[in-house]
Amino acid sequence: QVRLVESGGGLVQAGDSLTLSCTVSGRTLGSYGMAWFRQAPRKEREFVAGVSWSGDISSYEDSVKGRFTISRENARNTMFLQMTMLKPEDTALYYCAADFRNADGTPGQYAYWGQGTQVTVSS
Repeated sequence: QVRLVESGGGLVQAGDSLTLSCTVSGRTLGSYGMAWFRQAPRKEREFVAGVSWSGDISSYEDSVKGRFTISRENARNTMFLQMTMLKPEDTALYYCAADFRNADGTPGQYAYWGQGTQVTVSS
């Protein structure tokens, strides 16, 4: 079993920065891609960014390109999402996800999910 725990959310003002972390525990052997998703009130969950097992491949949703950076430290079983120039429309519950079948961290199906961390951006 794989357990994911997010942290780092909070209330910030527009233009501020915030870094989210996701720590993986349990079965961590093997190459798994990871990703961040978010879900705003009354909206469907959407892919934000993904990173490959090696960290060499990353992908981003268009609205966060140039503002968000995804990274991971496999030695610490941790993934990060550095968010800059935050906007009110970035307000959402942010989830991390992992899957051994998706080693590149592309948008798609993920088997393991965290409980989410809330990010609220005030205008």
